[in-house]
Amino acid sequence: MNFILSDGTSRNALLPFTYTRPVADIRIGILTIKEKWDKWLNTNCSYSTEGYLVKKFPIHIEVENIVINASFLPNADLVARIKELKLGEAISSKGETIAYVTDSPKEEYIASEYQIKNIDDELFTIKNTWDIFAKNGAAIQADFDLLTKGRKGQPIPESNTAINSKHIFLEEGAVVECSILNATTGPIYLGKNAEIMEGSIVRGALALCDNAILKMGTKIYGPCTFGPFCKVGGEVNNVVLFAYSNKGHEGFLGNSVLGEWCNIGADTNTSNLKNNYAPVRLWSYETEGFAKTGLQFCGLMMGDHSKCGINTMFNTGTVIGVSANVFGSGFPRNFIPSYSWGGAAGFTEYKTNKAFETATAMMGRRKVVFDATEQEILEEVFAQTAKWRNY
Repeated sequence: MNFILSDGTSRNALLPFTYTRPVADIRIGILTIKEKWDKWLNTNCSYSTEGYLVKKFPIHIEVENIVINASFLPNADLVARIKELKLGEAISSKGETIAYVTDSPKEEYIASEYQIKNIDDELFTIKNTWDIFAKNGAAIQADFDLLTKGRKGQPIPESNTAINSKHIFLEEGAVVECSILNATTGPIYLGKNAEIMEGSIVRGALALCDNAILKMGTKIYGPCTFGPFCKVGGEVNNVVLFAYSNKGHEGFLGNSVLGEWCNIGADTNTSNLKNNYAPVRLWSYETEGFAKTGLQFCGLMMGDHSKCGINTMFNTGTVIGVSANVFGSGFPRNFIPSYSWGGAAGFTEYKTNKAFETATAMMGRRKVVFDATEQEILEEVFAQTAKWRNY
């Protein structure tokens, strides 16, 4: 059977991260959502997403296809139910379609044309941007169990203090010396060639993915995920970085999500708690207003390719779009549109030629090419987000 991961109805609620990727390419836990489904189904799923993303995230179609709503995360029971589906059948939960079998996956799903089986179980879903950090602990545990089952990791060097070491797993090439690793509150996973430098203090859960680095003296309060090739330092609490993003210096970042190719300047601090302890409201692209998160702790949401200069101060519940460049003294506004240049003193439009020069330079340092496909996606994001740049 051929499996396709669909954006479903959650794409707009997961902006700005889904401006540059399908829902299935979001990282939560150790793996992206697609990587989770690939492992559970023992296959290579393709994507059903926005037209301008298809070149980078293509769809593969066969005679019969199971289309899965990527905002639902897999578990053993759900995977078994999906595999039992036949052509013309679907499963749903609380009125939302989870999966269906079709010979025409590009056509719109019409529920009345399917025999629907309802699931009453409580399922793991990602419906809002803040779910990515708020549910990250459970996602790390699920991925840790999946990836380490029946396997033995590399030995933990004796220079470290390891607490609850049976829940610490080092992949081949992982390096950690002279650090404190406490897996009492959640597992600690070091991917291939990941490194924790000397003097770091880690309280799980932590997913340090392939080739990611914790710099010397880093303080981690889990659950945190740092995707492939990320560099992290300072004090970090309940944060997800997708891949290739850096928060390499002192400063606090908490209850936050950063996409790919982001950079946080030295001594930048993010507030994750309001002075009056009220629940945090967060900018919603879906409603074009500030949405209630129901959370007391919520920091920064930063889209791909965005940056901030040294000593930047972010208010509680700040949302930054794609390819923004923030700098200067004071607190900038708590919704910064894509392709914005400036800070508390005001913003102007960040021209694409300048933004692409920065992207080319940053990606080149990691030996990744900023190609025409990437440029076309970012040009489309520039066009789609123009209405927000009414400074």
